[in-house]
This record gives sequence, structure tokens and C-alpha cells, in this order.
Amino acid sequence: METEDIILKLKEMSSEQTRNIFIKHGAPQNSVYGVKVADLKTLLKPLKGQQEIAMKLYASGISDAMYLAALVADGNTMSTEQLQLWAEQASWNMISEYAVPWVASENKQSFELGLVWIDDSREHIAASGWCTLSCYLSMYPDEQIDRMRISELIQRIESNIQHSPNRVKYTMNGFLIAAGVYVRDLNGLIEQTSIRIGTVYIDMEGTSCKVPDAISTIQKTIARGPMKKKKTAKC
Repeated sequence: METEDIILKLKEMSSEQTRNIFIKHGAPQNSVYGVKVADLKTLLKPLKGQQEIAMKLYASGISDAMYLAALVADGNTMSTEQLQLWAEQASWNMISEYAVPWVASENKQSFELGLVWIDDSREHIAASGWCTLSCYLSMYPDEQIDRMRISELIQRIESNIQHSPNRVKYTMNGFLIAAGVYVRDLNGLIEQTSIRIGTVYIDMEGTSCKVPDAISTIQKTIARGPMKKKKTAKC
């Protein structure tokens, strides 16, 4: 199947209702069709391993195709320059906070790349960085995780979250949750940090989305049993 055929198929699978939902959540009106994620996944099987098609789909700039590209792509085969370009081209948070970090987390330089991105002044790239670091914690064995570096990031969040841009706040909060869930010996530090941070206001821009409370989310997740590391962050 050629890239053009896939994009045509995406357009056929779209719905105005889904498109309007995506736009309400921040998708640019001129580059989103409105294909449900479950429907996107029906296209995955014949595309597996076709990295060239994944790259072309992402380059199309069509949100639905970019998301599909992330599901198809193998981030470990991509250069940091390619991943940087993907982060820069992400058009809204479904791409910058899910698609891009999923692919970046597969790369051997994922942790270092995440650290670079969180220092970027552009909100969507910094958000991609925090999400990439969260994916890293969910995938890599505890023995590979540098507790000192993670503790430094937690301290950074405590110092900066309240005056950070909106989506950076949201993804910093997500990082605290990921660290508490997947690196169990950091629970105490994260709980104390969250108490000192207090309530974090994040503008969800009129949507019904909720901001998860770090402490209660971690506690409820752990109560269900130990979280196993993931093979991939993609879902």
C-alpha cells in the first residue's frame, strides 16, 4: 500500500464528530481528518516494519497520519535528528505528548533526548521531553535508571511546575506519576514533593479531561499490584 493510498483511506475512515472532538482538544482544523484511534489500528498489520512509509506519513502533516506513523515507526532505527524534526513538527498534544514520545522512547538515546527537550523554550517540545522521560521510566529496567538524575528532575518539577506553561505542567505531573508507579523506591520522595507542590491548576481549555492527582493516582495504581515494565509505550 502506497502512502497516498493510506492517506486516502484515512480520509474515508474519518467522521465529522471525531474531527470536532480533536479540534476541541487542540488539533489544527486544516490538518486533521478525524479518524478514531481504534480505526487507525486496523491499518497497522500490513504496515508493520515499513519505516519509509512511516516517515512519509508523518511528513504529510496530517494529524491522523502522523499518529499512525508513530504506531508503525521503529524509533530505534531513527536518528536523533529525525526524532528532533518529529518533535518540532508535532502540531498538537496528541502528537507531541503521545506519538513523538512513544517513538523517541524506543531509541537508545531516549533519556538524553528527553533531557534536551525539557530544556526547550517551546511548550510542545518541552512537553514531549517530559513524556519521553515518563515512557523511559515505564520501559527500562530499574537497574538502568539513574536515581540521582531522576531525583534531580523531581526537584526541578517542585521548583518550576507552578509557573511553567500549561502543557509542561500537565506532563511534569505525568512524570511524577510515572516515577511513583514504575520506580517504587521513589514513592516517598514523590509523595513529599507532591504535598509541598500543592494543587496545580492546569487549564484543560473547556474539555472534560481531568488532571490526575499524583499521590492518589500512584496509590490506587500500586494497590492493584506491582506494575510490570512495558515492552513499548505505544497503545
